[in-house]
Amino acid sequence: MSYFRQTKIVATLGPATESKEMLAKLITSGVDILRLNMAHASHQWVDDAMWFIREASVEVGRHVGVMMDVKGPEIRTGIVDAPIEVTEGDHFEIHVEDANPTGDVAAVSVNYPGLPQDVKVGATVLIDSGLIRMKVVAKDEERVRLEVLTPGSISSKRHINLPGVFVNLPCLTPKDEADLRAGVKAGIDFVALSFVRQGSDIRTLRAFLDELGSQAKIIAKIEDQAGVRNMREIIAEADAIMVARGDLGIEIDYHRLPLVQTKLIAACRDAGKPVIVATHLLETMISAPMPTRAEISDISNAIREQADAVMLSGETTVGKYPLESVQVIKNIIESIEPSVTFELNRRLVLEEPKAKMLRSAAFLAQDLGESAIIVFTRSGYLAYTLGALRPRGVPVFAFTDIEPLFRQLLLPWGVEPFLMNFCDDPEQTILNALNLLAEKGWLKSGTMTVAITNALEHGKVVESLQLRRMP
Repeated sequence: MSYFRQTKIVATLGPATESKEMLAKLITSGVDILRLNMAHASHQWVDDAMWFIREASVEVGRHVGVMMDVKGPEIRTGIVDAPIEVTEGDHFEIHVEDANPTGDVAAVSVNYPGLPQDVKVGATVLIDSGLIRMKVVAKDEERVRLEVLTPGSISSKRHINLPGVFVNLPCLTPKDEADLRAGVKAGIDFVALSFVRQGSDIRTLRAFLDELGSQAKIIAKIEDQAGVRNMREIIAEADAIMVARGDLGIEIDYHRLPLVQTKLIAACRDAGKPVIVATHLLETMISAPMPTRAEISDISNAIREQADAVMLSGETTVGKYPLESVQVIKNIIESIEPSVTFELNRRLVLEEPKAKMLRSAAFLAQDLGESAIIVFTRSGYLAYTLGALRPRGVPVFAFTDIEPLFRQLLLPWGVEPFLMNFCDDPEQTILNALNLLAEKGWLKSGTMTVAITNALEHGKVVESLQLRRMP
């Protein structure tokens, strides 16, 4: 059996990659999931992108999942006529939209009416993704007076971060709801929710998706201190987690970011939930044909920590080298994966007997060497659990007859999904799966596989673990 990549690749769609021709190249290059960033996207763009993605997938014979990333609650500055230059030691004012500025210092409005109540004197306020630091020196019910700590230029609609402050905003904005309606109609497979602060945020989104009749899986983006603090309850509610290192690196002390990443990945592995590491993986490749050594080490670290997936953002939206970026990630994964421990994930708690059978299957397949696991699923649970067990060097071939689930199985580590009709006879279903793997060249003739399936015994369905040799 040739090398099988187990860490998945997510790429963001944008001007550099949104044509059907580039999409076909991205898909054949090995991207598993394409992300639609709704920060600036129109609903027409979503429709066009989904059509192109599905068409390109059919043409190249390889399918991908589609993730819609909704903006979530954001605090931003209001409109300014011209950029406001601030220097260290200046005083500056932020006021709610309905209030008038004091007039004695430069000022800007904010779209969050609760900001004066939420911040305390002495607190830090970050503007423009953390580039400009300010300290709160005074406040009233409508205004906050700040001292500039780092100079810069403040223009319209700049992002404001309030490190350590639990922002009292709804987890879904009207824009998010409209975007989700468009995405569900277009057929998205995953929804990534920004700035998830607590488990109830996920429940709110799930209820909204249920109303729309969507089975899309929910990816919670951990981006602030509240999300980190409540990671266990968020992980329990979500289908997957994204370590969104852009805002997270602003909201917490930058030198603690690697520790938080490690903690989040470990918590996801404990719970058996997929985890994506995102932001700045190959930032220099937006304009340069080669990554820095630090970026190579960063990606290697995510693979060693056993993240399920790594994600590209600007590299594939506006970058000059989108396909090269994917190839660089693949090269790093191929070099690093074989060096990671082959020990199974022992911290994953498996309650049900069938789930415990999966651990036995993973151990057996590893012990056989040059083997694979074959699983049949209609809920995705078996395949997601096998991915969470991390059977190094063992592909998990997951067969389903449900098309949306087929694409959702592209996220968990080490799982290669197949869409195939199931037969009433379980034996025939196994034979069909083995023949399909042989036809597509996934396994050599004579390879021993571990099949997890139901067997009929005297009219009763029995859970079984079987050794099956490839035809």
